[in-house]
Amino acid sequence: EVLQSILRDAEPVDGAPLTLELPELAENGNVVPYRIAVDNPMTDTDYVRTLYLLSTSNPQALVARFQLIPASGKAAVSGRMRLARTQDVMAIAEVSTGQVLIATRRVEVTIGGCGNE
Repeated sequence: EVLQSILRDAEPVDGAPLTLELPELAENGNVVPYRIAVDNPMTDTDYVRTLYLLSTSNPQALVARFQLIPASGKAAVSGRMRLARTQDVMAIAEVSTGQVLIATRRVEVTIGGCGNE
């Protein structure tokens, strides 16, 4: 549902210029590092508006949403997230030109990080 609400009628483009960096194996699901970056100019007419981070098996699918403006300089964010179990993680970028980019990575989780999951 969350993915459909973000995509609406858009046809997402998979892969470059969007990159999603995650470890292939997360020993502790409480602290899984991530980095999302888009190789896109950040000009007044062509910039990344929004970056989304979604999980496919957490209690809440939307992990994070980042609003960007041309003054951000570059379209890149990083942080740590919790993952309940082994799952796919998705990054979505909405560009001001109307293009939607998507990247998916699988993360194997040894110890879940969302309560009793």
